[in-house]
Amino acid sequence: MVAILQVTEQPTAQRYFTPEEYLALEEAAEYKSEYRDGVIIPMTGGTTNHNQIGGNIYIALSLGLKKQDYRVFFGDVRLWMTKKRIYTYPDVMVIPGKPEYFNNRKDIVMNPQVIIEVLSKSTKAYDRTDKFKLYQTIPTFQEYILIDQSQVYVEQYCKLANKRWSYSQYDEEDAALVFSSFQVEVALADVYEKVDFEAEKEPEHESEESGEA
Repeated sequence: MVAILQVTEQPTAQRYFTPEEYLALEEAAEYKSEYRDGVIIPMTGGTTNHNQIGGNIYIALSLGLKKQDYRVFFGDVRLWMTKKRIYTYPDVMVIPGKPEYFNNRKDIVMNPQVIIEVLSKSTKAYDRTDKFKLYQTIPTFQEYILIDQSQVYVEQYCKLANKRWSYSQYDEEDAALVFSSFQVEVALADVYEKVDFEAEKEPEHESEESGEA
C-alpha cells in the first residue's frame, strides 16, 4: 500500500516591524500607512469630500487662531502615541505653544490638544471607539471632533476630569461648532462649504433603476 501524505498549509506568520523599520518604509512609500505596535496598516485613500472638509476646518482654525499661541497641522504630520506605540495621521491637529517633536523629527509630533477626524465609511467605527481610546492616552489631549462627510453632522467630545468627557452634536447647517479649548467658533456652513453630499450616496443597483425584480 502506498501511503499518501497530506500536507496542510500553515497560515503565514504575521510580520512585525520596529518603529524604525516603519519610518524607513514610510519615507519611500507612495501611500501612507499607520503603525500599530509592530503592524503596518495601509490607509485608505481619501475622497474629495474628505479632503474638502479637512481643508475647510484647517483654514477656519488657522484664521481663528491667527496671532494666538497655537499651531494647526493638516494631513501629512504624523502623531506618535508613546504609551501604545502607534503612529497615525490625524486629519487635523491643534497644538498649544510649541510642538513636541519625537526624536527631533519635524514630521512627528506628540502633544496635540485638539484632534479632528473626518469620518470615512471604512474607518468611522474605529474613529469613534478604539481610536478615541488610544488618543486618550496622550496627556495633552483635551478635545475630539468627528465630522461626517455624507451629511451635516459633527460630534464633539471635551475632557472634563477623571476620564469623563462631555458630548455634543451638531446637525444643522446654521449652527456653529464652538471649541472648548480656545475661543473659536466655526459655522457648519463653512465646514461643509463646497461639499457634494450626492457624491457620497451609494449607487443604486441597475435592477432597481430599471424596475426589474
